[in-house]
Amino acid sequence: MTTTVDDALEHGGEFHFFQKQMFFLLSLLSVAFTPIYVGIVFLGFTPDHHCQSPGVAELSLRCGWSPAEELNYTVPGPGPGGEASARQCRRYEVDWNQSTLSCVDPLASLDTNRSRLPLGPCRDGWFYVQQNPNGISFPFSPNLEHICPAGTHLPCWQFNLVCANSWMLDLFQSSVNVGFFIGSMSIGYIADRFGRKLCLLTTILINAASGVLMAISPTYTWMLIFRLIQGLVSKASWLIGFILITEFVGRSYRRTVGIFYQAAFTVGLLMLAGVAYALPHWRWLQFTVTLPNFCFLLYYWCIPESPRWLISQNKNAEAMRIFKHIAKKNGKSLPASLQRLRLEEETGKKLNPSFLDLVRTPQIRKHTLILMYNWFTSSVLYQGLIMHMGLAGDNIYLEFFYSALVEFPAAFMVILTIDRIGRRYPWAASNIVAGAACLASGFIPGDLQWLRIIVSCLGRMGITMAYEIVCLVNAELYPTFIRNLGVHVCSSMCDIGGIITPFLVYRLTNIWLELPLMVFAVVGLVAGGLVLLLPETKGKALPETIEEAENMQRPRKNKEKMIYLQVQKLDIPLN
Repeated sequence: MTTTVDDALEHGGEFHFFQKQMFFLLSLLSVAFTPIYVGIVFLGFTPDHHCQSPGVAELSLRCGWSPAEELNYTVPGPGPGGEASARQCRRYEVDWNQSTLSCVDPLASLDTNRSRLPLGPCRDGWFYVQQNPNGISFPFSPNLEHICPAGTHLPCWQFNLVCANSWMLDLFQSSVNVGFFIGSMSIGYIADRFGRKLCLLTTILINAASGVLMAISPTYTWMLIFRLIQGLVSKASWLIGFILITEFVGRSYRRTVGIFYQAAFTVGLLMLAGVAYALPHWRWLQFTVTLPNFCFLLYYWCIPESPRWLISQNKNAEAMRIFKHIAKKNGKSLPASLQRLRLEEETGKKLNPSFLDLVRTPQIRKHTLILMYNWFTSSVLYQGLIMHMGLAGDNIYLEFFYSALVEFPAAFMVILTIDRIGRRYPWAASNIVAGAACLASGFIPGDLQWLRIIVSCLGRMGITMAYEIVCLVNAELYPTFIRNLGVHVCSSMCDIGGIITPFLVYRLTNIWLELPLMVFAVVGLVAGGLVLLLPETKGKALPETIEEAENMQRPRKNKEKMIYLQVQKLDIPLN
C-alpha cells in the first residue's frame, strides 16, 4: 500500500512532542537572523561630528575653552535652511597655530563676518560628539578605540563613513541584501540537490565564521566582504529552517507554524534592543550576536533530515526510519501496513515551469506584477521604518523595543482574520494603515513625541501584517506547477527593495528628515489599492492548472443562476 507523507504524519503525530521540539530549535534560527536583517539601526548610528583642524586642540587648551566654546569659536555654523552638512563636513581654512589669534572670538581678527571666511573639506579627520545616557556630550577622536556610551555603534567613526563617504554606510547595508538576493535565489536548488540538513549546517558555519571575521575586520573593504558573505548564507539558513519546520508538521498546522516561526524573529528584535544597549561598541555587539550561531552546529545531532526530501531522492527506507523515530517521540505507533511512501505531488503529469508562465496569461500576469510590487513594498517599508527610527528617534532603544512589541499582536491579528474575513481586505487595510501612518508621522510636531511613537507603532504593525499575509497569499494564487517558481521570483523583489532602502533613507534625510516617510506613504497606499485587484483566496482550493488560476476572480453567480434556471425548467410539467 502506498501512503502519502501527510498520511504518515497523521499516524505518527502532526504536532506533538517531536514537532514542538523541532519548532523550538529551528525558531532560534529566526531569532538569530534578526541582527543581520535589521542590526543596521544600531550599527548605522552616526553621532554628531565636525572637522578636526590642526592647532585647535592646542589653542583650546591654552585659552581654557569649554567644549561648547571650542565649537562656537572654531566650527562653521549651519548652512542655508539650517542644514547640518556645512557644520559637519566643512572647516575654516585657517591656520590655528598662528600666535595672533586671541582667546575671545579668535576669528574676529581675520574677518568681522565669519560667512566671508573660506571653507574647505575635512582633510584631517573628524571629531565625534556623543551623548551618554545622562545627556552629557563629549568629543572623541576617530583614531582612538574608545568604548563609548550609548550610540557609538557603527564603524562610521572608526572608518570615517561620513560626509563624502556617507554613501559607504548605505553600501554596507545594501551589500547584505545583495547577499540575501543571491542566496535566496540559489538556496532552493542547493537544498533540493544536497538535502536540507547538510545545507543548513553549512550555511550556519559560514554565517558564524563570516560574522566573527567582520567584527575583527581591520578595514572597511574587508568588513564589506564579510557582510556580503553573511547575507549570502544567513537568509538561506533562515529559509531552510522555515522549510524544515513546515515539512515536519502536519498539513493543518503548517500555516500557524509558519506565522509563529516569523514571530520568533520579533523575539530577536526585543533581545537585540537589550544587547545593543548593554554593548554599545560595534565590535563587541557584532561578536555577541554572532557567537550563538556556533551553537547551532549541535543541530547535527538534534535535527533529522527532512523525510520529504529523502523520499524525493528514493531513500524510502531512511525516510521510514525517521517517521518511526517521530512516532516514538510522540508516543505513537505506525501501522504495519505503512511500507511505501510517496509525495503528494508525484501524482499527475509533470510539467516544466518557465518564467514566461508567470506573465503569459492576463490574470496570472496581473497577479505576478501586483505580488512583486507588494513584496517590494513590504521590504522597503519594514526596513525603511526601522532605519528612519535610528535617525529620528530620541531614545532609539526604547522606540525600537516598543515598535517591536506591536509585531506580536500583528501576528495574532493575521491568524484571527485570514480565515474569518479573508486575505484581501486585511492585507489591503494593513498596507493602507502603514502608508497613512507614515504620512501622518511626517507632520506630527516634535513636542508630541508620544503621539509620534503611537503612530509609528501603528505603521509598524500594518507593514508587519502585510509582510506575513503576502507570504501566505503568494503561494495561493499560482497553479501547482509554477507555484514554487512564482514564490521565488516575486519574493526576490523583497531583497531588491532591501538593496534600495538604505540609499533611499539615508540620502533623502539629507534633504528633509521626514522625506523618506512621504515616499513610504505613497508606496504603501498604492500597494493597498493594488491588493484589492487580486482575487480572494479564502476557502478556495489551490489552483492546479493555469485555467483554474485564470478563472479565480470570475464571479460564480451567473453559473449558479444558470443551474437554478435549468432546474426550474425541468420542474415545469409537460402538457
